[in-house]
Amino acid sequence: MTTTLTSKRAATGSLLGLALGDALGFPTEFNDVPAILAKCGPWREMELPQRAFVSDDTQMTLALGRALRTAMDRGVLAPKRLARPLREEFVDWYRSPENNRAPGRTCLTACSLLKEEGRAWQEASQIGSKGCGANMRVAPLGLAPGLSDEQRAGAAQLQSALTHGHPTALAASDLTARAVHLLAQGTDPAGLVGQLRSYAYDNRTRYHHTWLGDLWTRSQDPSAEHFIARGWDECLDILGRLQEAVRTVSPETDPCLATGEGWIAEEAFATGLLCFLLFPDEPVTALRRAACSSGDSDSIACLTGAFAGAWRGADAWPAAWADRIEYRGDLLTLGALWDA
Repeated sequence: MTTTLTSKRAATGSLLGLALGDALGFPTEFNDVPAILAKCGPWREMELPQRAFVSDDTQMTLALGRALRTAMDRGVLAPKRLARPLREEFVDWYRSPENNRAPGRTCLTACSLLKEEGRAWQEASQIGSKGCGANMRVAPLGLAPGLSDEQRAGAAQLQSALTHGHPTALAASDLTARAVHLLAQGTDPAGLVGQLRSYAYDNRTRYHHTWLGDLWTRSQDPSAEHFIARGWDECLDILGRLQEAVRTVSPETDPCLATGEGWIAEEAFATGLLCFLLFPDEPVTALRRAACSSGDSDSIACLTGAFAGAWRGADAWPAAWADRIEYRGDLLTLGALWDA
């Protein structure tokens, strides 16, 4: 990789890749691989639809990105400074007429509670849900410059907790943001899974009290540390499966067979990352592999695109694709802000 960090425009590449993966996988979601092949032809030749519409995955990524920009414009990123604009952006998304892209039930339920004035966000959080809806939108926290490791981790878990309060959703969001950040900084993909496993071990019993407040008390766990360790343990388990899959899986087989279908947070993270790691230097091929999968294709491909774009930068994507992606202006504006 010869591109320098300043010139590769990792934030623009990651946000565009996320949206392109979302748009490529949106039409194939809920289909098995034979049905996708019958509809789209050979997976290595899958084409972006002419009208490249995205799902709620990209919409909520942009909501988080705008909230993060607002919070950082007001000063040092801190829990209350982020929670307020985040809540407002999620409620705006909930009320938007464009929120018609098969959004997840957890997000809808939580956002309907978040819109009630005076309700603590912890009361809206769906503590039993570890759906992938939180970590498919977390990439901006891996891309925004100037954050400490503690800010990035705390904010990644907070943005998850507003809707998906299960400890595995929190840990998977944290891991996803960490992976995007490491790739944007130039970490070699070959060593990435090992670094993420070390990170998970180091943070296994670390509950971010300042960011999450008393969220853990809404579970059946005896302590905050026990609560968060449950999430990290599930992520460590899937990281072990991912490490084995990178070594042994044929790129021609459905990636969901190795690391799961992606409807839940840790599987979406792992399968999205697997597709990238199978083709670290072929970003479009990685997106196609992710979109031609039997699980939550748009969320898996959206994560693959975020990883690939963070690693390869803005030039990873064909201009003919990037030029027609929905919300292109919003994606480029945020990307340019953080690449500057």
